[in-house]
Amino acid sequence: MTRTAFRIVALLALAGLTSCAGRFGPQWLTPEASIAPPGRKVATTWSNAAKTGAGASYEAYVGGRYADGGPTGEVSKVWFSISDGVLSETMYGLIHEAQIKHLRFAVQTSTGLAIEGTDTTARTEYLHVDAEGRPLSPAYRITTRDRQGRFEIEKRIFTDPDRQSLVLRVTVRALNGAVRPFLMLEPHMANTGGNDAGEARPDQLTAHDGGVYLTLKPSIAFDQASVGFLGHSDGLTDLGDGRMDWAYRGLGDRRGAIMLTGALPAVRSGETTYDFAIGFGSTAEASEKAAAGTLKTGYREVLARFNGEGARVGWEDFLNGLTELPRLRAVSTDGGRLLQASALMLKVQEDRTYAGALIASLSNPWGDTVSADEPSTGYKAVWPRDFYQCAMALAALGDRETPMAAFRYLPRVQVGPSTPENKGVGGWFLQKSHVDGTPEWVGVQLDQTAMPIMLGWKLWRLGWLPDADLAAAYKGMIKPAADFLVEGGLVDLGWNHERITPPFTQQERWEEQAGFSPSTIAATITGLITAAEIAEHVGDTASAARYSAAADDYSASIEARMFTTRGALGDGRYYLRITADEDPNNGGVIESRNAQPALREDLVLDAGFLELVRYGVRRADDAYIQDSLAELDGMDHADPYRVRYSMALAGSQAVGWRRYGGDGYGEDTVSGLGYGAGGQMRAGQRGRVWPLLTGERGHFELALAIRRGQSGPAAIDPIRNHYVRAMELFANDGLLLSEQVWDGVGPLNPRGYAPGQGTGSATPLAWSHAEYVKLVRSLADGTVWDFYPPVAQRTGGY
Repeated sequence: MTRTAFRIVALLALAGLTSCAGRFGPQWLTPEASIAPPGRKVATTWSNAAKTGAGASYEAYVGGRYADGGPTGEVSKVWFSISDGVLSETMYGLIHEAQIKHLRFAVQTSTGLAIEGTDTTARTEYLHVDAEGRPLSPAYRITTRDRQGRFEIEKRIFTDPDRQSLVLRVTVRALNGAVRPFLMLEPHMANTGGNDAGEARPDQLTAHDGGVYLTLKPSIAFDQASVGFLGHSDGLTDLGDGRMDWAYRGLGDRRGAIMLTGALPAVRSGETTYDFAIGFGSTAEASEKAAAGTLKTGYREVLARFNGEGARVGWEDFLNGLTELPRLRAVSTDGGRLLQASALMLKVQEDRTYAGALIASLSNPWGDTVSADEPSTGYKAVWPRDFYQCAMALAALGDRETPMAAFRYLPRVQVGPSTPENKGVGGWFLQKSHVDGTPEWVGVQLDQTAMPIMLGWKLWRLGWLPDADLAAAYKGMIKPAADFLVEGGLVDLGWNHERITPPFTQQERWEEQAGFSPSTIAATITGLITAAEIAEHVGDTASAARYSAAADDYSASIEARMFTTRGALGDGRYYLRITADEDPNNGGVIESRNAQPALREDLVLDAGFLELVRYGVRRADDAYIQDSLAELDGMDHADPYRVRYSMALAGSQAVGWRRYGGDGYGEDTVSGLGYGAGGQMRAGQRGRVWPLLTGERGHFELALAIRRGQSGPAAIDPIRNHYVRAMELFANDGLLLSEQVWDGVGPLNPRGYAPGQGTGSATPLAWSHAEYVKLVRSLADGTVWDFYPPVAQRTGGY
């Protein structure tokens, strides 16, 4: 069809002179036409991980766990995310179980078809805010605007806290002539994208797979509805000629990657608003009932319940329960907007079946290049390190319940006799696991075994963990973990059949290298010293002495093992990121990772040594720390060895650091593709700046000021204005912090990232939000929130 012919057809359709279904009307009227024809199997992916929104209902605990019948009624187990201005991965069941890839609109105009995301700009706003513009709930207003100025679509998105359902209120505005919107839903039922069944009727769209069902109900029936196979009989393919000709009701006995499409009436001028509810359930009837119930209750009442307005219990109640939040707002430089959003994000990213199961991110890194043909958790899983950061941040906000639930959850992800297929030593914590405790990655990271001990000590010293509970936790979890930090042992789980001899770690905090790591040993020493204090308290003096002795030994050998005096950079004096042996001066080579060259260990700078100061293992003014700092901040190091970058953002200079020199965990600078696109690693991949490292540096600067005897505004304000402000500037318009932000290095920028903008890695990253919260709390207190006094007393740190 020529462009002129297309425009004539489009104008006729908009004018109502041509049926939306084409010449012969709705095709479901004949049995032969009611079944979508199959096509060649299409590979499926997830959606863009650069989320600008993420949400779920607030659910109150019942006796420290999630159960129906409490103050918030039925427990909603629905999560959603937003990227590119559209509803993206939506989960139901456990927090990693995606059921939707995305829901977007195609809009027919007099000059052609436009598709949300591809042909629109987007703006994310919170729907419920206080007088200062701080978010009061994770309900969103998403506005997409046609790049040619023909239409605007406003979507209001939140979940029904009393049902397994999601609400969308959609307003379509015609800005320059009539437009006709088409809703397009791509399900990824049962956490995969290629095996769905579906049906389409004017009153509802449905999909199912793996015993999970979805029903989308409109408040007003669609003019026409259709289901089809992606790339062959789907709605977007159908609309290629400017009109919707197909009206397939089902798929027959076939399954595959599908799209559900619903045609809405033309908007000739002004605006029209539609309500939709998407229900989920274990049966078709349950999902339909959930969606129908939400529509019956109505938009305003469901939103009021979600927010917790008046006597209703919702997100306002959660925020009001954060006892430290009011005083922490004063430390921020944005009036507390990011602080409040961070509080919401940390709580949103908790499973609603396993209380306290805090995940890393409600996203799948570079998801739009990651296959969805097989189930994938992405970052929707438990890493004990990220988990510790989140629990500590929630405690910093004054939330007592969630950190306590988190601590009680931890035995579920600790390896022991009950761990399926475990034939080796226990006590260590799984590298990565599903929220139900199913092992996914089984590498041994000593810091992830130490941090649960550290969290327990913190909760005990805050007065939140009673002595009786501490004693039980010591026997069942803390002592086995501390024993492993001393003795190690033969691991035999999954692929892992190695003997671990601490403080040598099989993987450090970036999960890529084995050896002696400053960041890992900082946590290991802290875990052992806090375990010793707990052991002493519960009467296990022999173990207390053993843990203390091991910590002393590890501490005494840090510099001999990990500090080079003959390095290739600067004056040659700095901590290595990691060394595979006990000689930091022998020019050893680290292993190749992420398709990057195997560099000499003394060419790889890393800020992990700052953890030695944070926990109290070393003083901030220690000569080894200061020597290393000078090299870490070197701006004249050649790429890829340089790690510090400065970006001009909103009239300020925001400083940030890459994980380490030579990092390849990022977009390809040669092809512009996402990390590992198509399952292939590329030499041009480059890791970018991580906002959480700006927060870590802010903590160090506070420790240094304290060490120098500085206090009050003269000490706090420079840190606040430099590091707190930088993290606030790194947040996107949805007030979400990413894993990585664009640093402007490299010849290609195919996605048009601005400096400091989150990349396709993972947003929101819970660790980034946690680091921001903890930095604000530390500045408010005038002491580092993650500082452990018994560690400093024993090692002379801080």
